[in-house]
Parts: sequence; structure tokens; C-alpha cells
Amino acid sequence: MIIRLALLAILTLAITPLIEAATAAEQTARVALVIGNAKYPDSETPLKQPVNDARELAAELQRAGFEVETGENLSGEAMRRAFDRLSARVTPGAVALVFFSGFGIQSNRQSYLIPVDAQIWTEADVRRDGISLETVLGEIHGRGAAIKVALLDASRRNPFERRFRSFSAGLAPVVAPNGSLVMYSAALGSVVSDNGGEHGLFVAELLKALRAPAPNVEDTLSRTRLAITRASNGEQVPWVSSSLTEEFSLMPGPAATVALNAPPPGIEPAPAAAAPEPASAAGAAASLALAEDPTIKTLSGKLADNPDDANARYRRGQVYASKGAYALAVQDFDATIKLNPRDVEAFNNRCWVRSVIGELQAALKDCNEALRLRPNFADALDSRGLVNLKNGQVKNAIADFDAALKIDPRLTSSLYGRGLAKQRNGAVAEGALDISNAKAMDPNIVQEFAGYGVR
Repeated sequence: MIIRLALLAILTLAITPLIEAATAAEQTARVALVIGNAKYPDSETPLKQPVNDARELAAELQRAGFEVETGENLSGEAMRRAFDRLSARVTPGAVALVFFSGFGIQSNRQSYLIPVDAQIWTEADVRRDGISLETVLGEIHGRGAAIKVALLDASRRNPFERRFRSFSAGLAPVVAPNGSLVMYSAALGSVVSDNGGEHGLFVAELLKALRAPAPNVEDTLSRTRLAITRASNGEQVPWVSSSLTEEFSLMPGPAATVALNAPPPGIEPAPAAAAPEPASAAGAAASLALAEDPTIKTLSGKLADNPDDANARYRRGQVYASKGAYALAVQDFDATIKLNPRDVEAFNNRCWVRSVIGELQAALKDCNEALRLRPNFADALDSRGLVNLKNGQVKNAIADFDAALKIDPRLTSSLYGRGLAKQRNGAVAEGALDISNAKAMDPNIVQEFAGYGVR
């Protein structure tokens, strides 16, 4: 199921205000960069909470005496320039804070902040287009910042996640320089769902804690973590890492705010829901939306120049599949395999798409071919497990999911699928445990499988 691009839940990375000099007389510089990225072309819909969270947090930081620079929906180049400006504002002994809300990905046990224009298809693309959190903290430290604060709210499922084999859910532990404090909105390697409100749970509880001053930063974070854990019934437990050697607490003070590309302050009201369109009009609108999708337009342009570009053909098939345009996805995978009959990824993806739309015999044939080309291919085992589950072959499904999990124990879809298969095979308690563990790793997994026609 390599194309499961459910919004992961959005990975959001956030680095925030919990700091200040012990007395105003110290005149310690406090600088912050606050970024909310919401409009990712690869997502089905823009995220709502990152921009709202960034605006509210920027205002709170300003009240706490930080000189704040804000940015919304920043490209890779714009993000790099913003981080360069932050480093330039750091003076020896300063407090430096970064907040990023949007998608984050871990690669090689590092966490990367993802710009809105990132083109991520392989793990190498993460390192090329993403911004390494460890690099950001290292550069700020090199400029002489005494305190570095990173509050990371980037543990969302993201649309890039299953495009490359070595993906790991959630964020990785950060190797930060001395004098750093990092807080993740969720446990390492886990993802969370948006709560549907104007603000994410992490920032909402953090703001409450910041507005009730505590003796030091650790107390503020402890209160925040406890409130989030209780509000989520234990499903979201923030992770904190600190190498601070001094005590700090927030101290109100005037500060300037510099906007990068943000609209005027205030949260824009959500547009009123439109009346349902007739089926034919809805279909035409969907076709137009696909044609105007920026990623699809780019790939279609490449194929217009070179119809034999197998890489562009395969990538467009992935995008079509992620948006539910399964017939178009199959066409692109067909063409990819015709160009390269040994393209194991294309066979696996076509297997997954065919399993979703109920072409189970053809799907099984594709998965078997993928595994012939690449034995012990976890994604193909995962996909074949779905085929067998939908086909009522629960023992075969359990065997496939077991094999996939031996290769990748954090393959949530295999864990959840195995749970369903075990329950259908009579092992109700064992299945319930798998399902519970899968839901803890990915709260969207039930909805995802429902989209495959499996409940």
C-alpha cells in the first residue's frame, strides 16, 4: 500500500516561547522565528491549524518580549532565508526560539521541516528539500545563542510518507547542542490527528500554560504535557528533551513583529459550505481539479515533452491514486510497466490500486510479480495482505502481514490489517490488541481502511 497518502497527519514542527532572562535588567536579546505552513500542493486540502497556531503563538511571544519574525506557507528558499535572518539576529548570550507548524519527516534519524514547494519522491529528496532541525539549532548555537528552544508540533501523517521505503512515522530524537530545549507535540515515532478545531491541541494547551506564568520553563512544559495527555485520554503524550543549565521563565516586554508573507492579523472565517453539485457537475469539477493540480500539471508537462519518461509516468500514477483517480492511476502504472517490465514499485502500486477498487485477482497477480522481482519487499507483502483480507483469505492475510511486520515493525497498515484478519479468524483478543496498537501509532488508520472498503 505504498500510496497510502492519508494526511498524516501532519507532522507539525514547532519551536516556541517559554523563555526569558531572569531579570529585565539583563537586556538579553530574545529572537524568534514562527512559521505556519498549510498549503501543500500534494495534500488533498490545505491544513487549517498551522497558520492559526502560528499567528496566535507569534502574538504571545511578542507579549513575552521576543522580537518575532513570522512566515506563512513558505517555500524552501523563503524558509532558508528566514532561518538565515534568524541567525543574523542572534547575539552572544541571546535566547533564540523557532516555531514550525506544518509537515515534518524523519530521515536517517533526523527530523526535517518541509517547505510547501517540496518535491519529495525519494528519501534523498527529504534531505534536499527539507530543513534539518539539528542544522538549524547548530547554526543558532554557533552564533552564540545561550538558549535554544524548539517546540515541535509536526507529528502529522503527511502526503509524502509512503513514496519511499525507509519512511518512519513521526519525528526522530534530536541531537541538540548544550543549552537547548526541544519539545515534540507527540511521542517519538508517533503521529496524531488534527482535532478539528481552529487550533491544534499542542498549541492550545501551550498557550494556556504560557499565560499562567510558571517559575521556569520546565514547569511550563510539564503543565503543557500533562494537559495534552489528559485532553487526549493518553493518546497524545508530548516528548521533551532539555540540556538547559539555567532557569528561565517568561517575562512580558514590548517587542517588534516582522511579517514575511502573512496576511493581516486575524483568523479568516471558514467559507460557507456550498450546496451539493449534481453528479455530472461534480465529476467535471473533479476532473478540472485534477488537471489544475500543480504536481499533476508539472508531470503532465514532462510527459508531453517525453512520453517515454517512465519516472514521470510512475509519479503521476501515484498522485492520481492518492487523489482517488484510480482508473487514471492504473493507466499510468500500465504505461510504466510497459516501459520497464521489471519496475517492482509500479507492480506493487498497481496491486494496491486494484485491491482498493476490487480487482482482486489482477491485484494478486501484480503483488506476486512484485515479490518475485523483490523477495521480502515489505510494501508488496502489505499490499498482498490487503488483497487477501478483502478476498476472505484471512490466514494468507495474516501470513503476509506477519512477514511485512518482521521486516518493518512500524508498518501500521500491516498491524491494523493483521488485527482485522485475526479477529475474522476467531482470535478476537489478539486482533483487538493489534488494532489498538495500530490506532495508537496512527489515529487515522480506521478511516484509511474504510476508504479501502475494509471495516
